[in-house]
Amino acid sequence: MSPETVVLISLWLIATLFGLIYLFLRWNFNYWSYFKVNGPKPDIYFGNLPSAVTKKRHVIYDIWNIYDVYKHTDYFVGIFKNRTPQLMILNPQMAKQIYVKDFKHFYDNEASTMVDEKVDFLFGNNPFSSSGEKWKQRRSEIVPGLTLNRIKAMFPITLEICKRMNVFIEGQIKNPSLEGTNAKDLTSRFMADIIADCIMGIQSDSFRDSNSPLLVLREKMFQYSPVYSIIVGLLPVIHKLKKMRFITKEYETYFVGLMETAINIRKAGTETKVRCDFLNYMLQLQQKKNLTNMEVCAHSMTFLLDGFETVSSILAHTLLMLARYPLIQQKLRQEITDKLGKNRDFGIIHELPYLNACIHESLRIFPVDFASTKICTEPIELINKNGTTFKVPRGMIVIIPKYPIMMDDEYYPDACEFQPERFLEDNGGIKQYFNKGLYWCYGDGPRICVTFGFVQIKAALVEILTKFKVKPNPKTRNDYTFDPTYFLARLKGGIFLDFEAI
Repeated sequence: MSPETVVLISLWLIATLFGLIYLFLRWNFNYWSYFKVNGPKPDIYFGNLPSAVTKKRHVIYDIWNIYDVYKHTDYFVGIFKNRTPQLMILNPQMAKQIYVKDFKHFYDNEASTMVDEKVDFLFGNNPFSSSGEKWKQRRSEIVPGLTLNRIKAMFPITLEICKRMNVFIEGQIKNPSLEGTNAKDLTSRFMADIIADCIMGIQSDSFRDSNSPLLVLREKMFQYSPVYSIIVGLLPVIHKLKKMRFITKEYETYFVGLMETAINIRKAGTETKVRCDFLNYMLQLQQKKNLTNMEVCAHSMTFLLDGFETVSSILAHTLLMLARYPLIQQKLRQEITDKLGKNRDFGIIHELPYLNACIHESLRIFPVDFASTKICTEPIELINKNGTTFKVPRGMIVIIPKYPIMMDDEYYPDACEFQPERFLEDNGGIKQYFNKGLYWCYGDGPRICVTFGFVQIKAALVEILTKFKVKPNPKTRNDYTFDPTYFLARLKGGIFLDFEAI
């Protein structure tokens, strides 16, 4: 065989290979046109969500663009994550219907397909990533441990931690930095002590010791593989063959050891009989249901996962918005002074109307998560705006674009403006938005979030605003650009604040 022939055959094989790859990448792209469902044209490599792979910007901006283009013509559209077809709901009422009325058709979150408790026991037993009856059981075990009475009983601990936080801020004022105080670091220290003491029963002082229990290894808590995500987008069957670990093995070993120490200390003493905290509840549940220490650890990890990052982020972003809007900050401070004075009554703090409104509005602009991804667990027929129908098949991912809905000027006039008054009872309160599917900051339906963290946020804001004025440091950007590398809402570049003693 001549060299020329070898070259021609090689070129032909290469061309054939690339041709097959091209056909493989786009063979599924007629899926939505076959079912007569509108949607944007996908990119051959990235589908309709390129930012999920490239990380040039946060993926919510891809979702937001699609929402803006189709929200007036369709109740739902078909998109592609890489090659995988997914359904995006654009109509708020239809979104609420999926969460509440049609919950049995969308029982599980997408996370349940990505984790296996044999690989990742702690995250695999989190209610968010659990599916079916397992989710129902896990949630039923956790919720009674955080009744309002139990949270109230732990409130004095919260107030003590708030005092330590204020001492820390005073130290920041005495020894100021040009870039101010890192708000996320401040609120992470606060929540580390809250969870250590209220949930795990461990004494901690993160404001003095950066090596306090829950701050150790916190940067090594999660692992994420973009390569795995891309491969699964191209070949969804990989989910069934290989599950992903979210909690690193290193952190799992550390946390389990920490919890076992806390359990042994509590069992060895008499405090377990008198202290009304979550660990006490878990030890009672362990005895009642014969749970292993590992299962107790998994339940406790739920609050670390659902409370540590999320609540500290909410608190940091609320401080940011109050710093950006000094008149609103002063109005809130006045409410605290008028209704509380030096009193720290749990019931009054819990019900302060303007405080609640400020937190709701901050969450609207900086939500914990931007979109929900539900799995169709039982086929259901949805009717589009033009009257056409689509039967959602079992296993299809359905996206609820929470953030674009909450930042829509049609539903929230001047949506980019921080206006807590939207949520005051005189203006209809939060209920009017919640009932219309316009407010998504802690979900809806049976899977709605447990609100332990809101009490901690309110207490922290009351203590800070009573003693300090808060201003944005020049290092903090003045827009709402999100960190594209982080899965939760996080302002790009960080939040840096200046505090001034009153």
